[in-house]
Amino acid sequence: MIKSQLKKRVDACFARGVQEGVWTTAAADKLTVEVPKHGGQGDFSTNLAMVVAGLEKRKPREIATLFASMFAMETDLVERVEVAGPGFVNFFLQERLWSSVLAPIYTEDDRFGLTDVGKGLKVMVEFVSANPTGPLSIGHGRNAILGDAIARMLEAVNYEVTREYYFNDAGRQMRVLGASTKARYRELLGLANEFPEDGYQGDYIYDIARMIIDEAADSLKDADVLVFKDRAQAAIFADINNTLTNIDVRFDTYFNEHTLYEKGLVDQVVADLRDMGLVYEKDGATWFRSTEFGQDQDRVIIKSTGEPTYRLPDMAYHREKFRRGFKWMVNVFGADHIATVPDVLAGVRALGYDDRKIKVVLHQFVTLLRDGKQVKMSTRKATFITVDELLAEVGADVLRFFYLMRKSDSQLEFDLDLAKKQSQENPVYYVQYAHARLCSIERQAREQGVALPGPAAAALELLREQEEYALLKMLADYPSLVAGAAVDLAPHRVIFYLMNLAGQFHSYYNKHKVIGDDQALSGARLFLCGGLRRVLRNGLHLLGLSAPETM
Repeated sequence: MIKSQLKKRVDACFARGVQEGVWTTAAADKLTVEVPKHGGQGDFSTNLAMVVAGLEKRKPREIATLFASMFAMETDLVERVEVAGPGFVNFFLQERLWSSVLAPIYTEDDRFGLTDVGKGLKVMVEFVSANPTGPLSIGHGRNAILGDAIARMLEAVNYEVTREYYFNDAGRQMRVLGASTKARYRELLGLANEFPEDGYQGDYIYDIARMIIDEAADSLKDADVLVFKDRAQAAIFADINNTLTNIDVRFDTYFNEHTLYEKGLVDQVVADLRDMGLVYEKDGATWFRSTEFGQDQDRVIIKSTGEPTYRLPDMAYHREKFRRGFKWMVNVFGADHIATVPDVLAGVRALGYDDRKIKVVLHQFVTLLRDGKQVKMSTRKATFITVDELLAEVGADVLRFFYLMRKSDSQLEFDLDLAKKQSQENPVYYVQYAHARLCSIERQAREQGVALPGPAAAALELLREQEEYALLKMLADYPSLVAGAAVDLAPHRVIFYLMNLAGQFHSYYNKHKVIGDDQALSGARLFLCGGLRRVLRNGLHLLGLSAPETM
């Protein structure tokens, strides 16, 4: 696209300067071309002068002036090059270039915006990984949608993505689940029971207990807690899978925590760390010397009870990710993991692996608002809103959009009243209505016998309004926007882009008539609208959202 064309010219001009002895190659891999943050500073700007001056101890404005005079020869691309401030180089492109973005949109159609940034690199995205102790809450829902969107974006820029669910079927919380289920089972049978003090209190435990009675009557009244744990786990995970299917989230692989113990992988981590002198005993517990890897204090990896802490199996699990050949690992976690992540990464480094290949995306909690008031929830008491309940109330598109319209590290307030509105106040409706309106324009054109011209026939030079240039610039930016959002694991950027593009279009439509008496101008504007429709559709589909043709 236009930005990549300009970047190639900047690189070529820089290389020419190296040949002529104007500067050295030191800055070659640090040059960028970006859209300026403020209006009036050109269509693009480069950091070349700042970078070269910083590396070579020269004056930025002197470098900028030299570069601008060299680049001014690229008259087929730029109208003018300006040096501003202490050494910014701003490019003002030939306005006719912007309409050239439309032909590739039509040619590539639903593949427009897909790039080869990932070059087939093997990536794992681990997300959801909710303990099978209850239905998915709205917090789990944010994790699911965020992880799925990240996986979709990485695939769009040609990473080979594996979606994995870490199935935590070991540990104390699973025994508590079994004990809770057994107690409810015996209660329903009218037998003496002792409900765990910190047991799971939701009605779903009663439902599981009734299911067990239907299948086994009272034959399990004296069975071990593990029998109830296994049955409850199977029922709950089936429910989790059903929820994920309903919101169009899928997984390629599931990794069971218990296999880390069965295969001796957890013990192997301890043995390897011990051989390196990184493990010691104190107060009956086993400690990892994490202070040798930048931590503020050493960490317990095996409690005095003999039970491993969360850190130990996580270290073993991440070593297995490396052993399975993944070159980049993305973990999507809730904010409650913020204190634990550094410990696990320290363990990965201690085991000899590059923890920089592990990227952790932490998302903040979700607050549900109804009638302007926060809905109080408790996970242990199961007084929480499930993903299924929220889905039934607002639908899949709204659920996805609202979960993605904030940065992952920002608190998310899910306003139910706004989510259910079918008006332009609702941001989902606002974007999808733009797509539906564009579809309507094309239908009106067909009904009135106005033909949509092809790229060669469209009189695109007639697109001279400032609003048209603004739309064309936004369309040109879509491929680089997707690539940047994918690499930075930031799907909210795509949401912001779609909202801005929809806003620009609604404003344009309200000010300018698309189908009018001037056949050539109508054709050009219809061609522009066709490009807008395709990009809006592609952006919505990229995040797993529908692009309705009527609303």
